[in-house]
Amino acid sequence: MDAERVHTTQTRFNKELKMTNLTKYNAADLDQLMHQITRNSIGMDDYITRIFNASTQNYPPYNVVQVNSTETRLEIALAGFKKEEVNAYTEYGKLFIRGEKEASEQTGTFIHKGLARRNFERSWTLAEDTEVSNVVFEDGLLSVTLTKVVPEHHQRKEYL
Repeated sequence: MDAERVHTTQTRFNKELKMTNLTKYNAADLDQLMHQITRNSIGMDDYITRIFNASTQNYPPYNVVQVNSTETRLEIALAGFKKEEVNAYTEYGKLFIRGEKEASEQTGTFIHKGLARRNFERSWTLAEDTEVSNVVFEDGLLSVTLTKVVPEHHQRKEYL
């Protein structure tokens, strides 16, 4: 084991020794650390996998707009896509947006091709208390409204 073990610490004020079993990990010991975390956790496999397998995909571009405390809007720029080529659905607590462009024959030769018209699939993990309340595709912009479900006992109540 390459990780450095630290067994004793001494407090400056009380002059008492405390035995601890702390281990310092560095980047070379990442496999050992992950083994320790997964060995001592139950039901966190999906969470840990999401953290370490986060994608760096940046197409298509999108905005996340916090409308108010219970409503969020996801805006996705889909220039060149038709409504029939876009699919939005939820499954297993995730929001999926898929775009499949129909193959079309281009006339002429591109001198510069700056518009990305490729197929894509993006997903976002939704909180347990969040649901999709509205989906609108207009003028190349897909807007997905997400609403936080607030239980009755947490909702605002006015008495006077």
